[in-house]
Amino acid sequence: MILFLREHFLLVLVQVIQSAIIFGLYWLAGNRNLSVALYGVFLGFFFLTCYLIYHYYSRRLFYKRLSESLLSLDDSIRSTEQSPISVALDTLLKNQYKHYETQIKKVEHQQEEHLKYINQWVHQMKTPLSVIELTAQALDEPDSSNIREETQRMQTGLNTVLYMARLRSIEQDFHIKPVLLTKIVNEVNGENKRFYIRNKVYPKLDVESEGIVVETDEKWLLFIVSQLIHNAVKYSSGKSNNIIISIYERGKEAVLEVKDFGVGIPEVDKKRVFQPFFTGENGRLFRESTGMGLYVTMEAAKHLDHRIELESEQGEGATFRVVFTPTQNLTSM
Repeated sequence: MILFLREHFLLVLVQVIQSAIIFGLYWLAGNRNLSVALYGVFLGFFFLTCYLIYHYYSRRLFYKRLSESLLSLDDSIRSTEQSPISVALDTLLKNQYKHYETQIKKVEHQQEEHLKYINQWVHQMKTPLSVIELTAQALDEPDSSNIREETQRMQTGLNTVLYMARLRSIEQDFHIKPVLLTKIVNEVNGENKRFYIRNKVYPKLDVESEGIVVETDEKWLLFIVSQLIHNAVKYSSGKSNNIIISIYERGKEAVLEVKDFGVGIPEVDKKRVFQPFFTGENGRLFRESTGMGLYVTMEAAKHLDHRIELESEQGEGATFRVVFTPTQNLTSM
């Protein structure tokens, strides 16, 4: 109704001005009997009112459609009355909708091609890295350890690139199933033995119950835990020689916690550590941070319906928790 009144405000204003001009002409002509003029003005407003009432009720669905917010994209192309303006608008919106669909499909195809390329490239790079690592094993120290350390860094970087690319289609990449948390932690620890030794930081496992099982995607949870452990070790090196990995239940929630005693996170950086490409004060000091690890970790946790909690004090270390909701915490066997 408001949109209708705003659209016809000028028409009503013109009618008022026209009526005033009629009265003025009668008065200037010396005719002081304005009954005929009043009758003419009355007829003008009567016919205008009839027209507005008919126009509103014949197109009320159209005005209602323009005034309401869209609940879905398909609502924009639904038809209303078959008035010329409504039909013209429907045609325009349908053409626009088809154009939009075409562009979306084109972008989706480009994203799929890009993801395929990234996947292929990462896997191609892993093969020469494995060859380099095997070759390095035959070299004398410290050359062997130095080369293997660099290949490990490259391997970690490639995995981050791969998972970051998969964020675009993360829902299609999920395979939710019951996962034993101790299995995930043991697997990550096994993969990072040399990383622990190289940094002289070693994990201590604190498990409340060996049988805590949650519903999650095993591959993505491995990435999340690996990222948290890598950060804990990296920022503890030279300051502390251990980190604590805990698995426990908090009420109805299951919690996987990674605690370090390293440099900690400055207060001003806490709210931004999960933003893409944010390295913060620690990242600039250590010069190895890309600013993407925690971002991908948080995004994956959100899609898995997990929570990431952070507690930290600068100079005292940091604690990251992956919290699984009660529906995901299946049982403690």
